Amino acid sequence: MTHPEPRGTTAAPGRAGIDTLDSLREHLQWAVELEHATLPSYLCALYSLRPEDNPEAVEVVGSVFAEEMLHLALAANLLNAVGGRPRLDMPGMLPPYPRRLPHSDLELSLLPFGPEALEMFLRLERPAPPGAPAQGDGYETIGQFYDAIEQGLRHLCERLGEREVFCGDPARQVTGGRFRHTTGSLFGVEDLESALGALKEIVEEGEGTARGEVWDGDQDVFHPDRDEVGHYYRFQELKLGRRYRRGDTPRSGPTGEPVSVDPAAVRPMRPDPRLSDHAPGSVIRTAQEEFNRAYCTLLNQLEQAFDGEPSLLGAAVGTMYALRAQADALLLLPDADGAMAGPTFEWVPPESRS
Repeated sequence: MTHPEPRGTTAAPGRAGIDTLDSLREHLQWAVELEHATLPSYLCALYSLRPEDNPEAVEVVGSVFAEEMLHLALAANLLNAVGGRPRLDMPGMLPPYPRRLPHSDLELSLLPFGPEALEMFLRLERPAPPGAPAQGDGYETIGQFYDAIEQGLRHLCERLGEREVFCGDPARQVTGGRFRHTTGSLFGVEDLESALGALKEIVEEGEGTARGEVWDGDQDVFHPDRDEVGHYYRFQELKLGRRYRRGDTPRSGPTGEPVSVDPAAVRPMRPDPRLSDHAPGSVIRTAQEEFNRAYCTLLNQLEQAFDGEPSLLGAAVGTMYALRAQADALLLLPDADGAMAGPTFEWVPPESRS
């Protein structure tokens, strides 16, 4: 069996800090935490957009969010495949915003859609520079972090053998074909080849293909006649107001048809809202607490799905979309200084959830 060549710079075993199975499992749990950490920021931008007035922006942010959900599930499959147990329902998954990505200096906030949110997403999805080293901790780009995991997987398979590395129970793998609003697919991980395929799916959907192109290798789910661009380049399209077309490169920028964004059709959500901004029992705080209980129930459903009950993933995805109604209600409540209220994404202990 042949395996693709590594994307990142070749490193000596252990250089990226992943030279034991325990270290590999630790880093894959970090990957689960990383993929989840992006979700609240994308959701706030999506919730703030009025779909009927900003359909193109909704398509972009919604498709990126759906693919981040897919990446979360693939990261969990990778961790399960090597004998780990994915964890999501814990306080550390929801630290106060603004926050940093796990084991990185990349910062995330809860913002309405607009220039500030776009710049944050572009920093988050920025492709790794050519020849950038793998970074298992303190990574500068997400691609460099996943390169470190790839190197660790290859090294451990060479040293221990694939059977020893991929020792997890195959019944814990979550599969489900295609996710809504994405052409990516959720598949099981059982050996080095499928593990490398999962890493490739995660990285290329984010930053484009390893050849430095803007395309992610899939067709556009909303426009099947077009090729799909990576997350970074989708946000560039919104920032620059044009689509990429065949022949365009990262250097040329997008030269295709115009992309329309209406800044006036964005609900002005208060940045980085917190429960402590409002008195207990107030209308806004009560609605925020209700949202947080539902979101933490979702985290519990996802954890159960990834921890031996794969059939629960469908219910978890349904809960994720059902949160939209609660968020819409929040963003209709006036807050201070002309802003609207928004979800705070704070952890609720299980005994306090309805």
